[in-house]
Amino acid sequence: MATITADRAGSEDFAALLDATLGPDTGFAGSVVTGRVVRVDDDVAVVDVGLKSEGRVPLKEFAAPGAKPEVKPGDLIELFVERYEDRDGSIVLSREKARREEAWTNLEKSFTANQRVNGVIFGRVKGGFTVDLGGAVAFLPGSQVDIRPVRDVGPLMGSPQPFQILKMDRARGNIVVSRRAVLEETRAEQRSELIQGLKEGMILDGVVKNITDYGAFVDLGGVDGLLHVTDIAWRRINHPSEALTIGQPVKVQVIRFNPETQRISLGMKQLMSDPWDGVALKYPVNAKFSGRVTNITDYGAFVELEPGVEGLVHVSEMSWTKKNVHPGKIVATSEQVDVMILDVDEPKRRISLGLKQAQGNPWELFLEAHPPGNIIEGEIRNITEFGLFIGVGPDIDGMVHMSDLSWDQPGEVAMQAYTKGQIVKAKVLDVDVEKERISLGIKQLEADPAAEVLDRVRKGDIVTCVVTKVEANGIEVKVDDVLTGFIRRAELARDRADQRPDKFAIGEKVDAKVTAVDRAARRLALTIKGKEVEEEREAMKEYGSADSGASLGDILGAAIRRRREMAGEE
Repeated sequence: MATITADRAGSEDFAALLDATLGPDTGFAGSVVTGRVVRVDDDVAVVDVGLKSEGRVPLKEFAAPGAKPEVKPGDLIELFVERYEDRDGSIVLSREKARREEAWTNLEKSFTANQRVNGVIFGRVKGGFTVDLGGAVAFLPGSQVDIRPVRDVGPLMGSPQPFQILKMDRARGNIVVSRRAVLEETRAEQRSELIQGLKEGMILDGVVKNITDYGAFVDLGGVDGLLHVTDIAWRRINHPSEALTIGQPVKVQVIRFNPETQRISLGMKQLMSDPWDGVALKYPVNAKFSGRVTNITDYGAFVELEPGVEGLVHVSEMSWTKKNVHPGKIVATSEQVDVMILDVDEPKRRISLGLKQAQGNPWELFLEAHPPGNIIEGEIRNITEFGLFIGVGPDIDGMVHMSDLSWDQPGEVAMQAYTKGQIVKAKVLDVDVEKERISLGIKQLEADPAAEVLDRVRKGDIVTCVVTKVEANGIEVKVDDVLTGFIRRAELARDRADQRPDKFAIGEKVDAKVTAVDRAARRLALTIKGKEVEEEREAMKEYGSADSGASLGDILGAAIRRRREMAGEE
């Protein structure tokens, strides 16, 4: 116990001795004092702060990193008194802590008054950045840097900017600031000013903020406006990204403004000259131009004649030969095509174009190259029940009707000699440009063997025929082996009882009277009955009549004998 008492007494004597040497604690420790620079030694500045001894402050605390300190003897500076260092009486001073204390004091005042403070972003940390607020270091969260996400903060670092203090804790030394709050407040002020003075027709500068499928949102400085895709340019734009990028500065005009909803519709093309002005003079009807296919639909294709001026080629005007085909199978997007102006409606901003008209009518071109009577050669592309279709051009066919295949054979029989893909020759019979038809003939390549007989035979002539077919309603015969004739059942005999086709045999020769000549069908209408009636009439006239006492049998008998005698004389 004696030892402890002695030690305690010794300590108290030492403290009293120290106080006697340095004087009692003045309360400067932990406070900010003003001192005068006495001298500058190497890397420290010796400062007199009015105490019994001088303090030493490292020169690096008087300048930013990398900069040269600007301090000289006689300068008055504020310093933070940390503590009395040792029994030599040296004082530990800090210029940096003095600045920090001063800064904290000023920042607390600004925080209480909800005022903005100035600072400099100087570093990057996890989740955000560090900001120098005049000596105090604050934390700037990444979400509080800007209104929109910022990819590159480089341009913002190192430059003084206003911040809003969100949170302060002096005990822990924590300060959280926001640059975004300042921007939003400024934006709200600008928005209010802009809305008050906004009028339709105004021309404003803006920045593309966002791009969608239907347009782009433009930041006008506190307020956003919609720039619809159809108002970006006079030319067709399928997506706004074809003409705009996020962050791009643009000059726009206010098209519509609704003060109640504060919706703003913007336009860029309205600041450009309208390409439709005087379009009727630039694109006269029936003139040919070259354009680019910009869009293809089910009903046609749009062709751009110049930026902002488009015309429609209806599906019916796309091809002379391809009918009921989707336009996408005829033209492709971005393809350069030649078109003809069919109609121009300038007030409605419509131009009707023709694609096929610029290429020439293939039937007109065929007629010029192959007039009727020309002989062509082509491939049989199709065989139908009524004839053959022969390719006479890249996309057009000519038709050979079954009746024009052979002079002698029926059409059904003649068609059996032809196959699809076979190369044949044919003569051009007729070209109907309006109906888009080309008539061809194969039998016309040779002379009609029955032409001579048709020229010689007249109605009322008696001809000798050979029976070629016996049918229920009559018989078919041949005249001179080249011309077909037909005798109906009722014309086979004068007496009804003898009007039986079965009494005739194929190959049998019969005489008949010509009642009609069908030159187009190359057929004769014949009658045996009419021949017999005419012979009876002539016999009655030559040999008398039943009234003179001669019977009909006598008269006909005499006529027959007379004919036989004449035949014998020949």
